[in-house]
Amino acid sequence: MVNKPPQAGAFGRALRLGRLGFTLTGSYLGYHAQNLLLGQDESRKRRFRKSSSQRMREELGSLKGAAMKLGQILSLQTQTLPDELIQELASLQMHAPGMHPTLARAQFKAALGKYPEEVFRQFQEEPFAAASLGQVHRALTRHGEKVAVKIQYPAIRAAIENDLKLFRSVALPARASGHLPKGVFDEVERGFLEETDYIHEGKNLEYFGAALAQLPWVAVPKVYWDTTTDRVLTMSFIEGETAEIFLERKPAATLRNLLGTRLVQLYYYQIHRLGRVHADHHPGNYLFQPDGRIGMVDFGCVKKLNFDISALIRACIARSWRRGNKEMRETLALMFGPGIPHARAKKMLPTLERMVNLLYPEGNPEVDFGKPDVLKVLAEAMRRAVQDKSSNPEFAFITRADLGLFSLLHRLGARVKVREVWKKVDVRPGATE
Repeated sequence: MVNKPPQAGAFGRALRLGRLGFTLTGSYLGYHAQNLLLGQDESRKRRFRKSSSQRMREELGSLKGAAMKLGQILSLQTQTLPDELIQELASLQMHAPGMHPTLARAQFKAALGKYPEEVFRQFQEEPFAAASLGQVHRALTRHGEKVAVKIQYPAIRAAIENDLKLFRSVALPARASGHLPKGVFDEVERGFLEETDYIHEGKNLEYFGAALAQLPWVAVPKVYWDTTTDRVLTMSFIEGETAEIFLERKPAATLRNLLGTRLVQLYYYQIHRLGRVHADHHPGNYLFQPDGRIGMVDFGCVKKLNFDISALIRACIARSWRRGNKEMRETLALMFGPGIPHARAKKMLPTLERMVNLLYPEGNPEVDFGKPDVLKVLAEAMRRAVQDKSSNPEFAFITRADLGLFSLLHRLGARVKVREVWKKVDVRPGATE
């Protein structure tokens, strides 16, 4: 399916986003009306939910930009949204509507001054992946090297800027009340706009490629700078299968557990050793191989940590808040920062305790991510943070990364000794077990 470019203008996009909101509201009211009129007719209810979900997916896919990113994030909410909606939104991860080949070629030439066939030995017009900001094509360099060429949609940065302005306006009551602080919107805007600069992403690729070399089972694409601009990114082609295709092969539990353990180790390695993290853990960004190797792609969204998250994890593993009021204050200050009053932060302590008991159970047993428990508590924590006005802007993309990671582990049905993995990564002198 070929989609129109996402530059219908700020007013046009605002109308479409508004119409999408009315569609969802109407679907919600219609769903409850059907419950009253149809009673227990589950087949008709499923058809209604399927139809509504398809409309939402088509509209978000057509809008692209920040709206489509919202759909991608919602697709990870497996414990809070209907299965029909999750299935539809999941297709936005890799299989969104792409540009017409003529438009893609024009975008490429506008960025590099030549058409793809003038630059590469071979170039496949049909993209093998398309998402919120651009689409990816297979190609061969003049030297016969396999590459992936990401071409940005026209005017996508302006579309994102307009979407974010609209979201800020719609969320004005929540901002004024303190439920969604301005800092959260600023952080989201910073991250989303960084993703539109492929030079920035190329630098991220180079950094992580070198920094993760200590993990021989991780592959990160190499950048081809002579065919890369802010709107076109050429990378070495990474072999592997997305989680969806990988799981269709019914891999053994031992392999799924190995991959799950490595995903957790990879995450902890980034936050503890590097102080920055690949923050877009949707399933299309990880490629699995039968021998347990993992390819990481799409480094547009990287969060640089501005607080000591390692100290927070150590405090959580040790349940330091149980030792006294001083330790409790220190732990909550690490999590919520200086801007949240202690009395307000303390309301989150029961939810924090439940999350810690699930992720770092005492005695170091395996965590069964095949069960939905961790995802449920994370969803509860996100809801409580907004409800109790304790959202920390520093966690906007950390939470996105957590949600993606836990959702991927849940899909794999992986069993992981999380506490043991952390101990291997946290090798500082005097580190708390």
